[in-house]
Amino acid sequence: MAGTDSSQPLSLAPCPAIILCEPQLGENIGAAARAMANFGLWDMRLVRPRDGWPNEKAVAAASRADHVLERVRVFDTLEEAMGDLTLVYATTARSRDMQKEVYGPEEASSYMAGHIAGGQKAGLLFGREKWGLLNEEVAMADAIVTLPVEAAFASLNIAQAVLLMSYEWRRTSEAGRALPFGDNLAEAAPRNDLVGLFEHLEGVLDQTGFFTTPDKRPSMVNNLRTALTRGRFTSQEIRTLRGVISSIDRRHERPNPNRMKKAEKTED
Repeated sequence: MAGTDSSQPLSLAPCPAIILCEPQLGENIGAAARAMANFGLWDMRLVRPRDGWPNEKAVAAASRADHVLERVRVFDTLEEAMGDLTLVYATTARSRDMQKEVYGPEEASSYMAGHIAGGQKAGLLFGREKWGLLNEEVAMADAIVTLPVEAAFASLNIAQAVLLMSYEWRRTSEAGRALPFGDNLAEAAPRNDLVGLFEHLEGVLDQTGFFTTPDKRPSMVNNLRTALTRGRFTSQEIRTLRGVISSIDRRHERPNPNRMKKAEKTED
C-alpha cells in the first residue's frame, strides 16, 4: 500500500519499546522497523543480534524507516533492554506452563496505552525466528500476548508479529483515533432533488407504457424509489441521471443513423 508523504513531519510520541531477542536476520530487523514506522513506533531495542549492528540488510529492508534505525539500541542482556520499563508483555504463539495472564492484541494495547498515557514506559518482547522466546524470558514479563492465529499454523515471522502489534497499538492510542484522510464524498442531494428525479423517471415510464398493470404501479414505484434512495446521489449525479432520462425520452426526435443506412440499402 503506497502513499508515504515525506512532507509530513514525523511524530515521536511516547510508544511501547519493541524488543527483539537475538534476531538472526537483518532483513527481519529492517522489516520490523518499517512496520513500526508505519504505525508511529520508533523505540527498537535489540538483544545480541546474531550479525551485529549496524546491518546493511536491515537498512535495505526498512525502506527508509531511518528514524527508527537511527535510534536502535543494542543490549547484551534482556534485563538491560527492559531495565527502564514498568510494564512488559511477552509475545508468543505457544502456551506456556506459567501462572501469567494472557491477553489478545487489542486488550494488551489498551493496557499499554493507559500505562503510557500515565507517564510510564511499556514494552513488547519478540523472540527468535526459529524458536521464539525462552521460558526464562517470558518469565520476566508481566503477562503474555498471543494472537488469534490458526492453531495448526501459528508461527509468525517477527516482522509480521511486530506489524500486527504496532497496528493494534496505533488503533488504541490517541494518534489512531482518526484516519489520515477521509473519503472526500460529496454531500447527498437534498430530498427535493431526489423527489424531482423520481417524478421525472416515473413520468417518462408512464408515457412509454412501462407500467402495464395499473394496480401494480404503486408497488413498482415504491421499488424504484427504494432502489434509487440507496444510491445517496449527489446533486450533480441527479442532474446527470435526469439528463440521461431526458435523452432516452427524446430518442424518437433524433435521426437514427442505423435506420437511415438500412433505408439506403433498401432503396439501392
